[in-house]
Amino acid sequence: MDPVAPHFELTEESPDARTHVINVRGEIHVSTAQLFSERLTGAIATGKTAFVLDLTGVEYIDSTGLSVLLNGLRRVTRQRGRLALVCANPTVLRLFEITRLDSTFDIFAERAPALAHAQSGADGSSGGAP
Repeated sequence: MDPVAPHFELTEESPDARTHVINVRGEIHVSTAQLFSERLTGAIATGKTAFVLDLTGVEYIDSTGLSVLLNGLRRVTRQRGRLALVCANPTVLRLFEITRLDSTFDIFAERAPALAHAQSGADGSSGGAP
């Protein structure tokens, strides 16, 4: 856990050769967004094409955090991949609805369907934002 941001934690895993999962816990805001962006950008740079951002443990996200997510989605889409979010927190989901980003991101309440979705479109056949 980053000592500068005690309410923020990232863990990563690669369930297979083309899939990368980033688990996020805590708060995504101006103080934590740079670390999140660096980790996401680094993961995308590996050339993998299926990405899942598990936001199950996220308690709060501000506009800086949303920007990181949007930039990540654009990068993944550019390399013909697919990014899916896992989020069941009503407060965080409401933010996606208010900003109308719920129609931009593929959001799932559970991880298994998010993984299946990301992997199914990871050849660039569908999904994602321009």
